[in-house]
Amino acid sequence: MLNHLRIQDILDIAIISVMISALLIWFKDRASRFVFLGITLLGAVYLLARFFQFYLTTVVLQAFFTILLFVLVVIFQEDLRRFFERLAMLGRFRKRLFAVAAFNQSAEIIAQTTADLAHKRVGALIALQGKDPLDRHLTGGSNLDGLLSQTLLESIFDPHSIGHDGAVLIEGNRVMRFGCHLPLSANAAQHGNLGLRHTAALGLSERSDAICIVVSEERGSISLAKGERINVIANASALRIELETFFENEAPLARPRPILHWLKENPREKVIAIVLACIIWIVFGYQRETIRRDFVVPIQYLNPPVEWVLEEPKIMEAKVTLIGPGQAFQLLHPDTLKISLDLKQLRPGAQEITLKREMVKVPSNLSVAGINPERIKVITSRLFPLTVPIEVLTESSPPQGLAVQKITVSPTEVKVLIPSRLRGKRIRVMTEPLDLSLLDVQRIFTPALRYPQDIQFAGGKPPVIRVVVKTRTVTTPSRR
Repeated sequence: MLNHLRIQDILDIAIISVMISALLIWFKDRASRFVFLGITLLGAVYLLARFFQFYLTTVVLQAFFTILLFVLVVIFQEDLRRFFERLAMLGRFRKRLFAVAAFNQSAEIIAQTTADLAHKRVGALIALQGKDPLDRHLTGGSNLDGLLSQTLLESIFDPHSIGHDGAVLIEGNRVMRFGCHLPLSANAAQHGNLGLRHTAALGLSERSDAICIVVSEERGSISLAKGERINVIANASALRIELETFFENEAPLARPRPILHWLKENPREKVIAIVLACIIWIVFGYQRETIRRDFVVPIQYLNPPVEWVLEEPKIMEAKVTLIGPGQAFQLLHPDTLKISLDLKQLRPGAQEITLKREMVKVPSNLSVAGINPERIKVITSRLFPLTVPIEVLTESSPPQGLAVQKITVSPTEVKVLIPSRLRGKRIRVMTEPLDLSLLDVQRIFTPALRYPQDIQFAGGKPPVIRVVVKTRTVTTPSRR
């Protein structure tokens, strides 16, 4: 196995390891991780059932995994939206860094303000935005974008203020919005008897990486909702420490993080991801043996010389034998296989062309073992110019009282190119039949042309034909 390990395989394992580790780290602290673990367990049972040939278990689990995609979308709807939002945020180059003194000052202002509000038993709800965008979670409220200060926060949560019942959104050291409403938690019952502000704070923490500070006007306590949990904070000092930690994580200093430090984070999940990626590669990606398969491939005749034509019959297909690992054939689309035959250097007359392996484009992990037939016969002939008049065909009869006086066609003749075997023979170019019964509503026609399939038009495509039918009125004698 090691002797056949390629650079592509190492990169393949590395990419899958990163994806699995990101998935494990993502679900580590989320409540939905238990659903993910349950689905993973069912997947393991399904593989064992396939291995030991448990027919009934395999059939039942196959039916389940058929609708698994829809189940995952429903269960992990919020997680998937957060993932794609974060993925979109990678392309934004907004600078989120600010000085240590700035976020220490913000933490101090928020902690002191909430402590004063708690002492006065004034209710408050403050949301601090992290990396996740919050626009879709917030409703109502007014935009502010003001500099954070204790006076501003106390004025917003003053009981006589119109925005005191809503939440304040803070990003860095700016108050972005006030009086807005947060989504309510669906799991509030697990945390006891929570008020409306606490339920809203917990709901936002369940849907994003934001943290929410709640001041209870009934108990005069301070609570912090973070990571789907809500806990009571003892005092302003403890809250300030939590806020400083949050700011350091969300807006770190502009210093490079060493690779070793990155590897030390979540080591267990990364080791598990590497092991799982190696197992998946051994099961699905390891190229155990080389197999041969035959495909019927069409032949493309490219770049024919100007004023030359291939005589019939010409071979349109050939059998191509490919060799390579079974995994490579699973990724191969047979419809993309073609033999490209360049006719640029052909000579007139009959000649044989060797079908080379380079004419078949295949993936790098497959190779062409043979082509049957190896040589094909091609007959080419020169095209000669000829001017042919256009014949107008008609059908049906004119309406009663009308008669055809004159039919004019434009152009009256066309220039065509014919092979040498048709020289001296009559070449007819005719229009599609004109329906004369339409003359009472239509006098001008643009019909298509009928012509032998062996001829070509000088311009490369048939010209547009315009036929004008001139009529006259016919008096029908009356009967007595």
